[in-house]
Amino acid sequence: MKNPLPKSIIANSVTTLNTFCGFLSVIFASEGNFRFASIMIIAAAIFDMLDGIVARLLSTSSRFGVELDSLSDVVSFGAAPAFLIYKAHLYQYGYYGIILSSCLLVFGALRLARFNIQVEDLNTKGDFKGLPIPLSAMTIALLVLSFYQDGKIIEPFNSTIIPLVLLLSLLMVSKIRYNALPKLRNKNFRQKIYLLIILIAALLLAILTNGEILFYIFLGIVIFGILRKAVLLLVSKKDENNNGN
Repeated sequence: MKNPLPKSIIANSVTTLNTFCGFLSVIFASEGNFRFASIMIIAAAIFDMLDGIVARLLSTSSRFGVELDSLSDVVSFGAAPAFLIYKAHLYQYGYYGIILSSCLLVFGALRLARFNIQVEDLNTKGDFKGLPIPLSAMTIALLVLSFYQDGKIIEPFNSTIIPLVLLLSLLMVSKIRYNALPKLRNKNFRQKIYLLIILIAALLLAILTNGEILFYIFLGIVIFGILRKAVLLLVSKKDENNNGN
């Protein structure tokens, strides 16, 4: 009787679909089809989320899976959004546009390398130090998907692209804390219902606003991390002053 295939192949296959979607995004962007290029990044993010869920369900988390996941993320959430925003807008700045768009790839790779050497328990993910690279990629993809019209990024969003790219790049290598996605198994029934209602509401808003609301949601998550860090610093400084007195 033949030995069954290792269960780890299932999770790793999902990860390779993440990579494939990233490659398709680059292909579509090179052909000027920015809508599908953006959608492929979103699809890659879905597979990126699913591979972790599958690995935990099958108890197949491994160092190989972590490394494969990071290599996939470099393609789908580093190279793909960098190339997308370059082709959609930053190409007009010549070499400066190349350097600027490459920040999403370079800083994303640095962020993933730091994450990998800090992972201790492969089955447990705490909060993230620095902006997760999928969040950065999704923000760029949703920006292009929602506001690229008639051959360009519409105003006033076109004027926010350069500061947004710089902000996302720097946040990925920062020490600002971002929350991991809540795990349903750690929630009681009422909390699960609340989360389900929030997800349904977000989906309905996305449909009604042609996806634009999702961009604002992701941008809000990015900004929330900064604001929380600023508040914590102010509180900490106030406590130090009170203790000093």
